[in-house]
Amino acid sequence: MNTRILLCEDDPNLGSLLREYLVAKDYEVDLMPDGELGYQAFVENEYDLCIFDVMMPNKDGFTLASDIRKKDTKVPIIFLTVKALKQDILEGFKIGADDYITKPFSMEELLFRIEAIMRRVNMQKLQLGTTEYKFGRFMFDYQKQILTFDEEKHKLTTKEAEMLRALLQNANQILERNAALKAIWGEVTYFNARSMDVYITKLRKILQQDPDISIVNIHGKGYKLVIPKD
Repeated sequence: MNTRILLCEDDPNLGSLLREYLVAKDYEVDLMPDGELGYQAFVENEYDLCIFDVMMPNKDGFTLASDIRKKDTKVPIIFLTVKALKQDILEGFKIGADDYITKPFSMEELLFRIEAIMRRVNMQKLQLGTTEYKFGRFMFDYQKQILTFDEEKHKLTTKEAEMLRALLQNANQILERNAALKAIWGEVTYFNARSMDVYITKLRKILQQDPDISIVNIHGKGYKLVIPKD
């Protein structure tokens, strides 16, 4: 089944171009011209991903996303906007955005962002029932929050366990910083970001026991847990 996208864009020319491009890439796209119709479509149908213009008549993209988050906390949301102000971008992430693209943008950039989000979503679905992970010389029991190196056990805090599981679910791939903040801390803030850095440092100290395991900073994007491939 093709990925189904709810696209809300009040510019008819841009909306049609985006829809045609994504349909050509095998996505199923419902195009709505404003937030009210977008919300009605979301209530009546099931979508795998939402793309909202921020500035729309009747109901703007931020309000639409807030209303949708009351019904569905997991569906990925991408904002499209001409605004590039930091506070507007942070507002979008606080509401629950998974990504934020500033106009003008290329079709290829949008496609890349969509594919990255859907890879993460599909990986999370596959790993949803996994509570024990074996990587390198480590064994991680997520339920008990215990990370074992050979016979040495490390009791993790809840946040450390959540962070490690997120890294493992995206092993050898980039774990996007804002996605991790939203999933684990609930919102993207400066203080939450600093808190995450502290937990990453703590996990690094434990994981350095195995020289084949490392957490790498990906500048401007997030982190990558590098582990040996089977």
